[in-house]
Amino acid sequence: MQTATRQPIESASNTHWGETLSAYLDGEQVENWPVDLDTPAGRQTWDTYHLIGDVLRNPELAIQPSQAFSTRLSRAIEDEMPIVAAPRRRHLRVGLSGLAVAAAVASVVWVAQPYLSQEPGSVQVLAEATPGAGASSPALGAYLEAHREVAGPSAVRQVSFEPGAMR
Repeated sequence: MQTATRQPIESASNTHWGETLSAYLDGEQVENWPVDLDTPAGRQTWDTYHLIGDVLRNPELAIQPSQAFSTRLSRAIEDEMPIVAAPRRRHLRVGLSGLAVAAAVASVVWVAQPYLSQEPGSVQVLAEATPGAGASSPALGAYLEAHREVAGPSAVRQVSFEPGAMR
């Protein structure tokens, strides 16, 4: 048979004692028996917790409030001063969002300006290509062949644009 260990609970930690009692009633702390249940305040708390549990399980046990109580509660709510919140500072936020939109539009215009300023059909030419000795000249071919012999086999090879030239 298991015996429950008794833990004395100081009156200063009343909230902790209520939590311990609630955990004990919920079955979470079976080994810790709240000691102060032997006092009149502890017995009253025990009865209150059981009454709350009974009412939660069976709503017919709950006491229905009288019409006078409902009227007093309604009047107290109406007489209560409304809570007025300070106005929000939206003008700063609206101004900053407008500034962000303007910056985005300006950056798009700045990036797109070179493409929009060109006349249709005109192509910007940096330098004219002059026809010269291409890859098919015999001197360049001999140089590349000599280089391949000295450099040895490599993964990179020169490709000819003429069909059947490398066979």
